[in-house]
Amino acid sequence: MQCREKDDRPESNIVPDLSDELAICVSQVVNNAIKDGNIVGANIIVAQHGNVILRYASGYADRETGRVVTEKTMFRLASMTKPIVSAAALALVEQGILHLDKPIVKWLPYFTPRLNDGEAPVITLRHLLTHTSGLSYGFLSNDNEPYRKYGVSDGIDETVLSLEDNLRRLVSVPLQFKPGTSWCYSLATDVVGAIMESACGKPLPEIVEQYVTGPLGMADTKFFVKDTSRLAKAYADDGEGRVPRPMGIADTVMLPGCGPIRYAPGRITNPQAYPSGGAGMVGTAEDYIKFLEAIRKGGAPILSKESVRLLTEDMVQGFDVAAAGPGFGFGMGFAVVRNSVQANTPRYPGSFEWGGVYGTKMFVDPEAGLSVVMLTNTALHGLIGPFPANITRAVYDTLGLENRLSPANTAKTTNLLTFTQTSLGLFHNNDGVESSKTALTSLALVKRECTEGNATKATTGSHESGDAEDYEHCNRRNYCS
Repeated sequence: MQCREKDDRPESNIVPDLSDELAICVSQVVNNAIKDGNIVGANIIVAQHGNVILRYASGYADRETGRVVTEKTMFRLASMTKPIVSAAALALVEQGILHLDKPIVKWLPYFTPRLNDGEAPVITLRHLLTHTSGLSYGFLSNDNEPYRKYGVSDGIDETVLSLEDNLRRLVSVPLQFKPGTSWCYSLATDVVGAIMESACGKPLPEIVEQYVTGPLGMADTKFFVKDTSRLAKAYADDGEGRVPRPMGIADTVMLPGCGPIRYAPGRITNPQAYPSGGAGMVGTAEDYIKFLEAIRKGGAPILSKESVRLLTEDMVQGFDVAAAGPGFGFGMGFAVVRNSVQANTPRYPGSFEWGGVYGTKMFVDPEAGLSVVMLTNTALHGLIGPFPANITRAVYDTLGLENRLSPANTAKTTNLLTFTQTSLGLFHNNDGVESSKTALTSLALVKRECTEGNATKATTGSHESGDAEDYEHCNRRNYCS
């Protein structure tokens, strides 16, 4: 397989051995995305069977000053914070400090949100970790209501600096549903952080360092940064086709079909801002791959195998996990592939993933022995654009892993396939991976060509989608099932 002529490869900041097929294909995907203005900078790490087989960084950590991305660049993790905090919570469960099924008023007596009928139902740690508590996020509604009415922060802005203050505001908002009866992506992990602080009598950053980041040597993964010399600047793409712009002090990016996400990139440098268990950390790709590999290998030295099972296996069977998409379930820290065909991904059932709204994504596929970290500084393209899907396709294609899409799914994009074959001399199936295994083209290229009037509009999505109908993913989804 050859994805590009070797003398045509782009410059990058960490140059892999481009005789390696994986490096060739990943470098093409990354640099096409940068060239096309979809991504400003990125750092990718791929590990298989316990060995890092690719490190690739390219683009700018700060485009305006010319500072490039390196393996030491720190990125805002946003919701990729959740699995780390959830792992720390399960470590406390193992020690008997927390309990999955006791009412959380044991630790937070004031946290008693009510249903619309006035009932204050029992909420447990299990409900919070699986996002079945009835809580939500403000950005999931088109006007941020009712959360904005009550002044609730999503943990990404600086409108509320005290965790207890934010949770007391959250208590005033009616629950979406009775706990345990449905699924909704939510502020639940921020509540988990407050429970951990109450149970341990110490700040959340100290707890996470004691139980997760310290034992794993993740020194660059933290809730507060004083020295910003290695911190990537945050960029916003403001939708398809727009060149990413630097985010302002307080900024807003629309989540298509949902609502505005309100950002404060400087929050991570504000020592007064509460540590958001759901969105508050920064980290490096090098650090995050350590965490994923510990989980993939069974949890040591931070968790037991049983806790890893709770974290990574589907705990909400029977519920739609709309934030991840069709074919996904959810554990106590990650979205989990239930059905590869429905999820439209080459990854095996049982693989797990999550991402962050500053433009980050990761996944682990235990059956394939894979752990992959994809960090960018571009919202939202690094999370829900074609970029993470194309990296995934490059990895599975070049490693010879099975493509699990059905003929029925492949048939849905005949026009896109024919166009791709004709104009680029390649032939792809609808997951963006060539059936002939002779080349791989970024869907960014296909997208650009299609907008010139040839064939079907190309794709993006919050999961590994290659369908020509999936860009407006939020328009057909409610993130609360």
